[in-house]
Amino acid sequence: MPTVLLKKGWRFFFFSNEGNEPIHIHVVKGEKSCKYFLDESNIEIKMAFQRNMKVRDIREVKEIIFENFNYIIEQWKEFQKEK
Repeated sequence: MPTVLLKKGWRFFFFSNEGNEPIHIHVVKGEKSCKYFLDESNIEIKMAFQRNMKVRDIREVKEIIFENFNYIIEQWKEFQKEK
């Protein structure tokens, strides 16, 4: 579970064995967690799930993902090569 990014207390990471799912990132902070799919060609994100998150948490995580969108994509591709 490599950590890709740490911002504002949120940990952004990948799981090593999730089959053939498209590009996505897991995010946790305490008891809060979520997962977002990233659409590289349209520069869009879509929430897969969330637990214990408030609206402001979701907004904050989405902002961080968009600010680091290209970096997360690059890290995903690198991570997939290493598997």
